[in-house]
Amino acid sequence: MRDSLYPRPIGRVLITGGGSGLGAAVAEAVAEAGGTPAVVDLAFPSRADDRFPSWVADVSDRSRVEEVVAEIAEQLGGIDAVVTAAGIDRCGRLDDVPAGEWERVIGVNLLGTVSTVRAALPHIARSHGRVVTVASSLALRALPDATAYCASKFGVLGFSRALAAETSGRLGVTTLIPAGMRTRFFDDRPEDYRPAADAQLNEPADVARTVVFALQQPPHCEIRELVVCPEEEPSWP
Repeated sequence: MRDSLYPRPIGRVLITGGGSGLGAAVAEAVAEAGGTPAVVDLAFPSRADDRFPSWVADVSDRSRVEEVVAEIAEQLGGIDAVVTAAGIDRCGRLDDVPAGEWERVIGVNLLGTVSTVRAALPHIARSHGRVVTVASSLALRALPDATAYCASKFGVLGFSRALAAETSGRLGVTTLIPAGMRTRFFDDRPEDYRPAADAQLNEPADVARTVVFALQQPPHCEIRELVVCPEEEPSWP
């Protein structure tokens, strides 16, 4: 009865991409909800690194990811959940994007998600915890000049669905499917690929609250997929 009346404690949450954008907002939301965020990112610009336990890592480097996950588990005494918010993009036609840059999107967005989850899986299973993978609205619909990003996020969605089936009864798997957010994700894009000034974008803090909602579900309740979009999102459904 208690599970149905009170939110589940969040516990120790490893968050990739936790230095900025959605990942940083998730770290804040986890801390506000009484959890312990452990953030991983390639860099931590313009914020105090000592606010939360922090590790520097490129999630496309599987060996480094395994090393960091082991360090986090040892320092915190375990890991109860993972949120894979690290992500990059390279816009352009397939024949215009250099092969190395195209493949790096897959390396960070898809393989980085897989490596992080694989390394943390034994720890999460011990506490019947939860994996939250971050896909995108472009995991459900395809756009031109976005082959790398769509391929990576379609892959995250497929990986997450298969993982949920594989680990059913041992841990929870939720796929977050957010539309565009008001972050610095678009800053390094050419002007043609940036959202228009009047574009409908979500605040990352609002999306982060949905992650906390998923993390607080009791073990017997599964939120498999969460689509979060602006109220006037023109492309949904």
